[in-house]
Amino acid sequence: MYTNCLCEEFDFRVLGDGRSASARYANNSNYRNDSLIRKEMCVSDALVAEIKKIVKDSEIMKEDDTKWPQKNKDGRQELEIRLGNEHISFETAKIGSLQDVSDSSDPEGLRVFYYLVQDLKALVFSLISLHFKVSTLEFTTWQNVAHGISAQIKPI
Repeated sequence: MYTNCLCEEFDFRVLGDGRSASARYANNSNYRNDSLIRKEMCVSDALVAEIKKIVKDSEIMKEDDTKWPQKNKDGRQELEIRLGNEHISFETAKIGSLQDVSDSSDPEGLRVFYYLVQDLKALVFSLISLHFKVSTLEFTTWQNVAHGISAQIKPI
């Protein structure tokens, strides 16, 4: 959301060896004049497989955002998924509640998007919480980003 300088983003990228991925989270909320909050960690192939399953089970790859609300003064949400050879990208207005979904021209498709975003956000926040309670190690190598799954969700 541009008006409140809110920018939240998370990203999963499979690393070159294919057996692990990096997970990255950034939030620029400007709360109490804080700077950008960044968290980054390495996750296992089991988690990568689970993320792929979540994305496939959601059937988001079958959706089309042409009838979804366009970005507006309240902001926008973006979702980009690369799953194997498939690539899809969505953009819609910031969704505040399920009522926004129900009132849209494509409530079924937008509902798939909404719930997938909620599921992935819950997963990311759980991972961050667990990772930084268990370990203070931070992984900062982002060089060998390869194919596999890459998902970005950006409420802006």
